[in-house]
Amino acid sequence: MSAPEFPGQARFWQLSVAGPFILVALIWGSTWLVIKDQIGSVPPSWSVTWRFTAGAIGMAALALFRRESLRISVKGLQMAALLGLLQFVMNFQFVYRAEHHLTSGIVAVFFALLVVPNALLAWAVLKQPVTRGFLIGSTVAGAGIALLLLHEYRMAPPEGQVLTGIALTAAALCSASCANVLQAGPTARTLPMVPMLTWAMLIGALIDGAFAWAVEGPPQFDTRPGYVFGVLYLGLIGSVVTFPLYFRLLQRLGAGRGAYNGVLVPVIAMLLSTLFEGYRWSVLAVAGSALAMLGLVLALKARSPSR
Repeated sequence: MSAPEFPGQARFWQLSVAGPFILVALIWGSTWLVIKDQIGSVPPSWSVTWRFTAGAIGMAALALFRRESLRISVKGLQMAALLGLLQFVMNFQFVYRAEHHLTSGIVAVFFALLVVPNALLAWAVLKQPVTRGFLIGSTVAGAGIALLLLHEYRMAPPEGQVLTGIALTAAALCSASCANVLQAGPTARTLPMVPMLTWAMLIGALIDGAFAWAVEGPPQFDTRPGYVFGVLYLGLIGSVVTFPLYFRLLQRLGAGRGAYNGVLVPVIAMLLSTLFEGYRWSVLAVAGSALAMLGLVLALKARSPSR
């Protein structure tokens, strides 16, 4: 019988790890552009609500397909409620608002910094070590992201609110990091993944809806095909398919290395932003992208990468 696998013990280049890692990156790299369309005709709070309503229904269907019971313990329900608040309410409420002020690719690039709070929180809460190689990679990637943000600030029109967008994205980043470390912790690993995510999305959608009604008024929805497709794509493909894979990666790789998915995602997002949003490249943007990718390589090639 093989030895039990602990967080950070799995090797990145195993097919069972690299496959989900790349698939999640491809899907999430495209979701940033879809989110941009979602905030045009419907207030962002209601778009978030519809996304995770669809996500909760899809996740419940997945549980039934896998013949997993949706019954969950009180401890599991408490964990799901906290995860729902952090990941499916605070994180996305901030993200959708941030995209009012920044291009989708830049918001995705900023989220590559998720590796830093993830690793620091995992070190402080879960006692997972942070190694020199991980710190070097994170520093290089952070420098690249800083150059990209500087490029965005210089290219923004005089009436633009780039700093507001950065602040909102930073708030989303902190919320997502807390959710990631919570999911990578020992308590979450004892709970069935899909049922817990079903309850987390359902609770998150209910809170999102209550918040949306309070700040935006009665429910609003756009019946045009693009908006409906966007809700379904984000709720089902961008949530039901990806979150179980991603949280499993966090449990296998640890919160630090798992978050490096967020460095590959911006590469895809920036390409799509260039094609569909007219993103204009400069020497700063090219240098920033190169440094971000170099940081990813340095961290993943570290002899004992951060968990």
